[in-house]
Amino acid sequence: QVQLVESGGGLVQAGGSLRLSCAASGRISSIRDMGWYRQGPGKQRELVARISKNGVPNYADSVKGRFTVSRDNAKNTVILQMNSLQPEDTAVYFCYADIKRTSWGLFVDTWGQGTQVTVSS
Repeated sequence: QVQLVESGGGLVQAGGSLRLSCAASGRISSIRDMGWYRQGPGKQRELVARISKNGVPNYADSVKGRFTVSRDNAKNTVILQMNSLQPEDTAVYFCYADIKRTSWGLFVDTWGQGTQVTVSS
């Protein structure tokens, strides 16, 4: 069984910073993309940032210049550093990873349980 466990959410004032971490554990053969999505109140889940296995990032336009995604392949972790947070960043943030459990298996979309980020004005 593979799990993604997130940490680092919380309440912050506008202009503040938070750092989200996510660690993948269990039987893992390989991980392709990792990243973060979010779902605000009454909204659909949307991409925040993804990063390829070789470290190439991709950001939503709304977070470019404010958020930075990074990963440690040796530890199967992905980090989201969020700076200059705004109330519109309030959402549940979900960790994502494209994981293959065995060398002969297929890559499967895997999700964490989500962590709440609330930005007050």
